[in-house]
Amino acid sequence: MHKKSNALINETSPYLLQHAYNPVEWMPWGEEALQKAINEDKPILVSIGYSACHWCHVMERESFEDESTAEIMNRHFVNIKIDREERPDIDHLYMDAVQAMTGSGGWPLNVFLTPGKQPFYGGTYFPPVRAYNRMSWKETLYAVQQAYKDRREEIETQAYNLTEHLEASNSFGLSKPGGDELLFTSENARLCAENLLANADKSWGGFGRAPKFPQTFSIQYLLQHYHYTKHQASLEHALLSLDKMIQGGMYDHLGGGFARYSTDEKWLAPHFEKMLYDNALLIGVISDAYLITKKKMYADVIAQTFDFIEKEMLSAEGGFYSALDADSEGVEGKYYTWQKQEVDDILGEDAGLFTDVYNITDSGNWEDTNIPWLPVSLEEKASQKGLTVSELETKLQRAKQKLFNERQKRIRPGLDDKILLSWNALMITACCKAYSALREKKYLNLAVNNVAFLETNLRDRHGNWYHCWKNKAKYPAFLDDFAYLGQAYIQLQQATGINAYLEKAKELTVFTIQNFSGEDAVLFYFTSAQQNDVLVRKKEVYDGATPSGNAVMATNLYYLSLVFDNTEWKERTEKMIQSLGKAIVRYPSSFAIWAVLLEQLEHGWKEIAIIGDDAGKFLADINKVYLPGKIVLISDKENRHFELLKDKTVKDGATLIYLCRNYSCKAPVNSVEILLQNEGIYG
Repeated sequence: MHKKSNALINETSPYLLQHAYNPVEWMPWGEEALQKAINEDKPILVSIGYSACHWCHVMERESFEDESTAEIMNRHFVNIKIDREERPDIDHLYMDAVQAMTGSGGWPLNVFLTPGKQPFYGGTYFPPVRAYNRMSWKETLYAVQQAYKDRREEIETQAYNLTEHLEASNSFGLSKPGGDELLFTSENARLCAENLLANADKSWGGFGRAPKFPQTFSIQYLLQHYHYTKHQASLEHALLSLDKMIQGGMYDHLGGGFARYSTDEKWLAPHFEKMLYDNALLIGVISDAYLITKKKMYADVIAQTFDFIEKEMLSAEGGFYSALDADSEGVEGKYYTWQKQEVDDILGEDAGLFTDVYNITDSGNWEDTNIPWLPVSLEEKASQKGLTVSELETKLQRAKQKLFNERQKRIRPGLDDKILLSWNALMITACCKAYSALREKKYLNLAVNNVAFLETNLRDRHGNWYHCWKNKAKYPAFLDDFAYLGQAYIQLQQATGINAYLEKAKELTVFTIQNFSGEDAVLFYFTSAQQNDVLVRKKEVYDGATPSGNAVMATNLYYLSLVFDNTEWKERTEKMIQSLGKAIVRYPSSFAIWAVLLEQLEHGWKEIAIIGDDAGKFLADINKVYLPGKIVLISDKENRHFELLKDKTVKDGATLIYLCRNYSCKAPVNSVEILLQNEGIYG
């Protein structure tokens, strides 16, 4: 470690602090660094990564800790290090630039800018010596510096043109709202499913070839499509995908929780970092699958994943941490993998069964070591061994607990303990969905405690929200923060029936409309109008590892338009979808949250009002049923200011359920069972 710290020593991000003792004179993104580049007329090197990124660590060890490399960087560049999770706005912008220049992207992201913040060259990982058909990092530094010195006018022209491209990309491929294309049709919903399934891996689940990401939004769409159409292939592939992920090494069979993605088609070998958002999104979609199937394995995995979250990712104050590193002791996956002899020694007479079921071999199932996974299901293994699944699970649980206890003695992966508003909001939604499905009160308690933490620590006394927190709140909140938090408030209301959460969602939505709307008042910018330190304000419409903030905002707007009888919000939702045109249908894997909403609008939303003393119990019973595209408002009081609750009456202490569309209601019924049977909503 270099003895002298650089300017990152005063930051709170674990990723930035990892680089605080590099000999590179890193600076955080801010006015001081940007002004330094102008004053010294030097190009800026922006290097972006995150604490759980394996190749970020590799490049740090190989290049950023090397004194001779640092000397070149310090002499010729103003060097800025960014945590992509703290500043997703900057990451999105320069990732788009590098993808436009090179055709690919990833992390670490290294991009060179003019002193005016305009990008002109970049890439991802650069090796210390020429390899993998890549220039070495030193060669790259010298080449960029020489070009900047000798071909300055050419560099600035290229940077200007690339900036123009980034500006134009905000409207690329977007249709004019209100066009002639018919979008809200059953045929388009069918085509979304068909196009998703065209890329389905029918053997191992998921979509496409390795590397495989969970693609929870595509699975969510297929589950919903089955609900509306009874299209069996959609259900089968959604469940196959979840089952294979759960059986794979991407799922931690000893400690619970999911890694970020699989490097192979069978879900065996993960990239071992565990991200809060992946686990939140997977809990949510597995909760949906449980509601449809009532399959015990899904309930077990939800419970085990929450155990992991509580043990590893929950602060004492109630906030959820961001990530666990892929590496420990500098080796990827070392914490999670096993030699067979280790397993034999720890388990003794239980070793034979465990190593057979979880594919632990002498030669190893991955890079000379073993990742516990299930090449075949427990049902198949139990049948082979003449056991019931319950008997096999009991025997395996004893072995897993022994191995877990032994694993706890190892050096643990690093923890990224910053708390992000957007990812915490996703976890609140997951908690609510799991609580609604399984009625496990601790899931709801996690959500309620977390939202209290967020309201206390990531919002100031003036009501301004911030994106991240570690001992203090930093950076004004982005679109995703507001969209996901609005969604979380809506989910809290759906889970509890407490309508005050809807007022909070409405307040957030009003603020977002005022501060993030584009000139055409259709799609939203990622950054607010008050933020002025980014080169270009981007409009993000694609689903990535997390859902598109615009897609979630569109869903929130529609939900709240019905709750608060706001026609303007309803119309804006429709314009947002229409602005994407048939792109949603042609490329549903990139627009799956949009596709979910499109299909819900095509079928029409169900507005359910429950009036009476047992309204809370009736709500719980409705939540045990998979029922997308619904609003449920409950009241046991006479004073009902929501439009859907007005003029609804009960007599003699009864509790009644009204099913409505556009505030036109059918005759009330007095049980959830009758509602579901008579109205054909379910079954």
